[in-house]
Amino acid sequence: MPAPIVTLIVPGRDIAAFAPAAIASLRAQTEPRWRAILIDDGSSDDTGEVFAHAADADSRFSLVRHETPRGLGAARNAGIDLVDTPFLGFLDADDELTPAAVARLTGTLTRTGSDFVAGAYVRSRLRGGTYVPGRVQPWTAAATDPERLGTDIFAHPAASANIVAWSKVSRTDFWSGLRFPEGVAYEDQVVAQRMYTGAAAFDVIPDVVVHWRLRADGSSITQSKGRLAVLRDYLTALRGGIRVLHDAGATAAVAARLSLILTMDLPPLEALAATHPDPAYGAELSAFVDELRALPEFADARPDPSLTAALAW
Repeated sequence: MPAPIVTLIVPGRDIAAFAPAAIASLRAQTEPRWRAILIDDGSSDDTGEVFAHAADADSRFSLVRHETPRGLGAARNAGIDLVDTPFLGFLDADDELTPAAVARLTGTLTRTGSDFVAGAYVRSRLRGGTYVPGRVQPWTAAATDPERLGTDIFAHPAASANIVAWSKVSRTDFWSGLRFPEGVAYEDQVVAQRMYTGAAAFDVIPDVVVHWRLRADGSSITQSKGRLAVLRDYLTALRGGIRVLHDAGATAAVAARLSLILTMDLPPLEALAATHPDPAYGAELSAFVDELRALPEFADARPDPSLTAALAW
């Protein structure tokens, strides 16, 4: 087996039903020079056994076990500390890579010398008993299409919409001072904006690199925003990402983020607040909206109600 050029960090907790598909998507890569660190974050189901079987069957997989759950941020950080390849990336263990994802992402970075590359992704929903990928959402397309090589957040402010960790592959040394916050949900929002503002140059490509699974049982964190604790983490992450962009002087990127938040994030949250039994939920959301309105970039925000329909894709 040729020496690996990229390490994929694959954390998971209680996702035994989905992990085999994620593992199979790695093994199906057209670029074989990868290794994957499978991190069982204190699962109570058979996730650890699924990971162990993969490591036994293919030497490119290694297994890390957390006896008790430490959270996605801590699991990813544990993986980062073990990377010894030139490139690193992430894959959540309930999602799937497209077959050419590793080849396209690493090939782009090898050619350009940029700090990281971000690709497009689609959501995968249960249809007739099978998870079926949808279309590239318009905000993702705006961030990744057309291909831009060696760009930055000032030249391409719309890139700030692509905040998920698993859509990107980076040079490993780019992460020397970068880690995920621990003990909170939505840990990738602030990190993504730190990547965009900290990179000397990054690339974006329109290729779909990941199928992001929206679980039919609604058990993922992104599907749990009706819980007050999750809302608080979510709003904290949004605030943090905006602050990173603002402090870097990326005013156009702040306006782009505000436009998407006003269009996509606030309407469903406001609908939840309208019927939520805890008045603290609506109060937290109202305070957040007031903060947004106080930002100088708010005047340049351009909400697009037509994007709301895309949330059903």
